[in-house]
Amino acid sequence: MRDSAQVVIIGGGIVGCSIAYHLTKLGRRDVMIIEKGELTSGSTWHAAGLVGQLRSHRNVTRMLQYSVSLYEKLEEETGLTTGWKRCGCLHLASTEARLLELKKGATTARSFGLEMHIITPEEALKIFPILNIDGIIGAAFMPSDGQADPSGLTMALTKGAMSRGAAVQQKTLVTGFQVKDRRIQAVITDQGTVRCEILVNAAGMWGRELGRMMGVNIPLVPFQHQYLVTEPIAGLPPDLPTLRDKDSLLYYKEEVGGLVMGGYERDGIPWSVKGIPKGFTQELLEPDYDHFEPLSVAAVNRTPCLQEAGIARLVNGPEAFTTDGNCMLGPAPELENCFVAVGFNAFGIAAGGGAGRMLAEWIVEGEPSLNIWPLDIRRFGQYHKSLRYNCDRTKEIYGKHYTISWPYEEHDSARGVKRSPLCFLLKEKGAVFGAKFGWERANWFAPAGVKPEDSLTFGIPNWFEHVASEHTAAREAVVLIDQSSFSKFEVAGPGALSFLNDAAAGNIDRPVGSVVYTQLCNHRGGIEADITVSRVAEDRFFIVTGTAFGVHDFMWLKSQMPKDGSATLRDVTSSFSMINVCGPLSRRLLEKVSDDDLSNEGLGFGQCREIVVGYAPVLALRVTYIGELGYELYLPPEYACHVYETLWEAGQDLGVRNAGYRAIDSLRLEKGYCYWGAEVSPDYSPYEAGLGFAVDLDKGDFVGREALARIKREGPKWKLCTFTLNDDRPRLLQGGETIIYHGRVVGVVSSGGYGHTVGKTIALGYLPAADADHEDGYAIEAYRETIPASRLAKPPYDSERKRIFL
Repeated sequence: MRDSAQVVIIGGGIVGCSIAYHLTKLGRRDVMIIEKGELTSGSTWHAAGLVGQLRSHRNVTRMLQYSVSLYEKLEEETGLTTGWKRCGCLHLASTEARLLELKKGATTARSFGLEMHIITPEEALKIFPILNIDGIIGAAFMPSDGQADPSGLTMALTKGAMSRGAAVQQKTLVTGFQVKDRRIQAVITDQGTVRCEILVNAAGMWGRELGRMMGVNIPLVPFQHQYLVTEPIAGLPPDLPTLRDKDSLLYYKEEVGGLVMGGYERDGIPWSVKGIPKGFTQELLEPDYDHFEPLSVAAVNRTPCLQEAGIARLVNGPEAFTTDGNCMLGPAPELENCFVAVGFNAFGIAAGGGAGRMLAEWIVEGEPSLNIWPLDIRRFGQYHKSLRYNCDRTKEIYGKHYTISWPYEEHDSARGVKRSPLCFLLKEKGAVFGAKFGWERANWFAPAGVKPEDSLTFGIPNWFEHVASEHTAAREAVVLIDQSSFSKFEVAGPGALSFLNDAAAGNIDRPVGSVVYTQLCNHRGGIEADITVSRVAEDRFFIVTGTAFGVHDFMWLKSQMPKDGSATLRDVTSSFSMINVCGPLSRRLLEKVSDDDLSNEGLGFGQCREIVVGYAPVLALRVTYIGELGYELYLPPEYACHVYETLWEAGQDLGVRNAGYRAIDSLRLEKGYCYWGAEVSPDYSPYEAGLGFAVDLDKGDFVGREALARIKREGPKWKLCTFTLNDDRPRLLQGGETIIYHGRVVGVVSSGGYGHTVGKTIALGYLPAADADHEDGYAIEAYRETIPASRLAKPPYDSERKRIFL
């Protein structure tokens, strides 16, 4: 065995071999795959091999589309059989809700450039003649989906990689790592030690244990997954599409004249959660016929030919699942040269080609060509180190694999992980909580007599009118919003200013007491973080970013830190609660409980200062995310209840109300304000997002300046646009809807919702610059319905500037 390699990949399944294939295509030839058994011997060899493409996130869908394009040419390139067959996929609907979900998917598919046809039960029967269509009310067909032989794909990818110089070391067990200064120096195996510059953990369901060996948290849980393989069935039509009957929790594919039938039961069974048995490799678990029986009964009803079919075997193979149903890709936060590609939730074959490309680009070019934040391992936090949390939440997610994905649905398991000091106070006032990055956050408030829980629907939900009341209070009076979950950092030291000015697109060199809204951009000019930076002292800065983006943004800042120790970076999230006091009467409320000067001269827009509220010291930031006068009050958590109660009592004669995150979303949409991960992301520059005002090209060099200067000079290729639907009926868009210009698809909705002040449904989305400035001819397609829309030159609610600044 070689004693060194530039990149060592641990795991010889489809993902690990795809990473090697794509690394060598990008010119990195000094690559070694280390596999404890033989190639495919983890989960790949027993995977069912269905290849679907449509996901709710545009770039994840693009990644899967790339997989299909690769699989279609891989056999010709390598000469090895892959079993790839573009047979299409048929989706069935037995309920109106499922049919709406399929229509939503078809609309999303259109915006992504995928074909997805809504068809009748009778048309479904022609495509899949062995169906019993009793109870089926509709269906959808995606002609470009398919199926493949997982082992064949893996061997072809491996051959491609080896032909360009990659090495494969099989039957080699990793026993440890040499780690120094947060870098993997070498991989220790039972066959010797291999020095490396980059380490990739692609070890599948062994990924968590491998991560523990190197100090990297990998929150995955293996689950038993079963499918049945029949003997050849007489008269079975050739070239059947794959089929998903999610209302029955079933999937099918044709294989050698018979059927493969499996599903995702609601009560999945975790397996070996405390460690996979030593020596377990290329093995199956004992079939659990009792557990599989409900799926069998449903399958016999849907495809009666199974009643008489011979059963070749019941396959029970463990696979790795995660707490949110998405895989984990990207750089591990704990180490500087370790990447992760594990936890594929039973879509590893569909994702294998694209995931390998994304990770190879991450290694070679510093970032993938697509923003795949929903898959980024940095979306996980410290609480994901809890095995109990991971098991409880993943069991619920596994059980929802085929259930309807409702808009605004919250999960029930593993709740209450992180709570603001105000949590129980707000619960007494009717707060209905959702979970974000482990935090319990008030989504809306149920008035007395209203049941404090969400209704799940594709229509107008039970909370709509109550959120409207919160929205109105924010526009006309004053509201209190607990936003303690915001991620918060402190940068300090004599080099703090220089460091931040080098990292940020905006000019941070402002007087003490200034608040700067800015972006952190990559070298392409794409937005890596959307933050506010408050200068609280000459050499100390307070940074605020979104709740779920703390790990990502902290890691990005850390990667830019000066090596001379002149600046320090600390996560201070737990050191501060935050109460947002906002609305046109917010100053009047604060003046009742504070003796400090809160006038525009005393605390103007974009300024911060320490004040006293009640008996408590507070850092007050004069900023707004709703388009009204507002103050973000940051304070030690032990004062939070006192400050809230003081504000609540003093605000009764002003009509003070509580407001939640669903009101925030409605309010910010009316102002056209962006949200990272939707409107702002590495895919777009500040100029494309309409945030050019936050960029200072004249301050000197900073990360991304050259690219941003070029974009400004040549003009953005994309433009973020705001639309309102020309329809008085409220609609709650969720993003993913299609933007149409004169019948032609020109974009996709990034965020949508209802603006209660303007009385319109609002949609934000990017259009090519050439399509972004027409006066009319636009429409939004939602649930396969096309609604005329108006593109607005300015946000639908453009409050008088005096309401914000005076």
